Amino acid sequence: MKILLVGASGTLGRAIADTLKHHEILAAGRSSADYPVDITDDASVEALFARTGKLDAIVSAAGVLHFGPLESMKPSDFAIGLNDKLLGQVRLALLGQHHLNDGGSITLTTGIVSEEPIRAGANASAVNRAIEGFVQGAAFELKRGLRINAVSPNVLSESWADYGPFFPGFEPVTAARAALGYQRSVEGIQSGRVFKVW
Repeated sequence: MKILLVGASGTLGRAIADTLKHHEILAAGRSSADYPVDITDDASVEALFARTGKLDAIVSAAGVLHFGPLESMKPSDFAIGLNDKLLGQVRLALLGQHHLNDGGSITLTTGIVSEEPIRAGANASAVNRAIEGFVQGAAFELKRGLRINAVSPNVLSESWADYGPFFPGFEPVTAARAALGYQRSVEGIQSGRVFKVW
């Protein structure tokens, strides 16, 4: 398969690339030398797909969220997650569907906070839940045998030193284990699913 992986340079992205290394991986992201993309910009995403040509799968492990206390959160803070992780991934799906071969797939990323909120994580919970709703609704409308799923990983072991204090009592998972959810989505047959790796 020819797979576009957006967010390939991150901890999770690298693990996904390693798990799917038996396929042709096109590594994309903000800092990618070969396939640079800003998922918040329509023109940038369209330019990316013009460079990749037809694909068998699109995988997104990208997206920025806002973390901070609700008491001091401003609408502009909340919009960070809406414009980047939510609309950025939706943009990849909406524009990308037209660049997929018949039977191709789209895999987006959410996270455990869609169902298990944390302190200072209202933006993350809302954005992740919205992505899951989009995936579940879009699955019914995709044509040509296209599929769409999301993977919802727990906090990663590799990121525990930075994010552990925000997740008291949570049991982290390795990036390699989380990557299996993406393999299941890309190589499997299901659509409209949220694969939880908790």
